[in-house]
Parts: sequence; structure tokens; C-alpha cells
Amino acid sequence: MAQAKDGDIVRVHYTGTLDDETQFDSSVGRDPLEFTVGAGMVIPGFDEMVRGMEPGDSRTTRIPADQAYGESREEMKLTLTRGQLPDEFKPEIGQQIHLEGQDGRPVPARVVEADESRIVVDANHELAGEALTFKIELVEIV
Repeated sequence: MAQAKDGDIVRVHYTGTLDDETQFDSSVGRDPLEFTVGAGMVIPGFDEMVRGMEPGDSRTTRIPADQAYGESREEMKLTLTRGQLPDEFKPEIGQQIHLEGQDGRPVPARVVEADESRIVVDANHELAGEALTFKIELVEIV
């Protein structure tokens, strides 16, 4: 039977959990995730765990933060004064907003602190700094 390798289009079912066993994502009840192995469509550690699997194989692997969404970087946190924000903006902790990147494209961020004079937003990925454990099943190699 064929083993998954770089360049193969694969379909997998997965469940992702954090170290405290909190589930952050799953394909259960949905179509399998389809991606090309080694094409950078998924985090590096996920690509690595699929390599060498055959259809029907299951595997559980803990992926360290540096092979997932990276470490949380302090320079990705930004403090904005209320004067820099529209008057009608009412920030709430956890609220998703979009900042404008240096290239003019939107950068997603979330509000992590807010008071009368300023807000702090974090543009790190929500799972930055987290090790992720995935249980995957290779459904098929397309």
C-alpha cells in the first residue's frame, strides 16, 4: 500500500488538543481535511506526522510550539491609545479586530486588555506558544 509523501494530496480526520486536554479543533462530523503534504498548507509538525502513513493508519503526536504556530512573540502585542481608535469603537476582551500591516494587508488581532485610555491587542496566532497534540487518521491518498 502507498505511503503518504511530499506532493501527495491526502485526506485526514483529526482532533487537536492542548496539554490540558482542551479540544481546540476537530474534523469529527465534517469532511476530512484535504491538503498537499509538504506544500506548507498545514503547520510543519502536522505535515511531518502524515509522512509515511498509509490509508487507514492512525497516529497521535504531540507537536511542540516551534513546529506548530511558533512561540508567542512580545513584539506582536501593540498598545493603542483611545485617540488612535474611532470614537464609536467599544473594545471587549477577546474581540477580534483587523490591523493594517506594513504591506497594507489586514492583520488579525484580538483585544487582550482595555481601559479608558488604551487597549492592548495581540496579533500572535491564538495557539502561539502552545504545544498541540493531534490524533489523526489518514483516510485516503487522492
